[in-house]
Amino acid sequence: MIEAFGWSDAHRAAFAPHAAAGLSPARVVAHHRGLWRLMTEAGECAGRLSGRFAAEAKQGEHPVVGDWLAIDRAEAGCDALIHALLPRKSTFSRRAAGGVGVQVVAANVDVAFLVAGMNNDLNPRRLERYLVAARDSGAIPVIVLTKEDLSADAAAERQAVVDIAAGAPVVTLSALTGAGLGALDEWLQPGVTAALLGSSGAGKSTLLNALAGAELMSTGAVREDDERGRHTTTHRELFRLPGGALLIDTPGMRELGLVADDAALDESFADVLGLFAQCKFSNCTHGGEPGCAVQAALEDKSLAAERWDSYQKLQRELAFEARKASPALEAAARMKWKQVNKAQRDRYRHREDNEEG
Repeated sequence: MIEAFGWSDAHRAAFAPHAAAGLSPARVVAHHRGLWRLMTEAGECAGRLSGRFAAEAKQGEHPVVGDWLAIDRAEAGCDALIHALLPRKSTFSRRAAGGVGVQVVAANVDVAFLVAGMNNDLNPRRLERYLVAARDSGAIPVIVLTKEDLSADAAAERQAVVDIAAGAPVVTLSALTGAGLGALDEWLQPGVTAALLGSSGAGKSTLLNALAGAELMSTGAVREDDERGRHTTTHRELFRLPGGALLIDTPGMRELGLVADDAALDESFADVLGLFAQCKFSNCTHGGEPGCAVQAALEDKSLAAERWDSYQKLQRELAFEARKASPALEAAARMKWKQVNKAQRDRYRHREDNEEG
């Protein structure tokens, strides 16, 4: 049974110390408050954290959908006790609500389907943010544009997304009519775990139901005033599709605060990074310096102003998060701005002295 949910020889090797301790493997298929639904060698069961695990687990180390666990089912009919979390292959994370801490959304995902509806709510800036998070997670990002049947110009909308995808595949489809669904078969292979990620109303649950050929998740109508959907999915859950692929449905995220590494940002904005190398000066700030390739590209429209603004915004956000996590970086940033402010005051003072003279 557990093999059908992705258990492999590699997992078995990593689990060997837990097996020697008399524990059994399990995968998280759903999480509801303090209980986890688990798939085990003997079938499905409920699980709860052991006291030691609950006390010692650090932030981000509590089980999430997709995780592999070491459990104890000593008493028949009782909830399994979760004793350990196996190393994760990938983690899709975001900044927790309120901006404090990190929330792991899903783990051990092979393919991240970044879902957006082809209606008036299609937002390339939001997709850029999801692409950075997906690349940082370790999963393969694939942009899935749903509701193709509602698009006034599907080709133009697809091209606008291709332009910011930085090489990530872009698939257009309609879960309602079934058009384009087969394009996902390339990634929906037996034993492969994919996750549906995106904002509310993007059509994630409708897509899941279409791929499964059954009503696995409830769906809701899109609001007429802003063409955005309501939160119809209220929890994360892993499903096994008829062909053997595994698919995680997640609730829509109103915000995706980034906690990614700079490398994921650079990969998602490779076109912008390519311009940096063309600047006349290696320390170009891409503001008003002569020979700046970025400013030239903005002037001739080969680089959209919105994309440049998006890169700067995400870069500032990641730098802010890095400073919060590192006192040394925070201190260095404060010192840098002290020096900048001092230099500005010296320039103003020098200018005033010259004017008086």
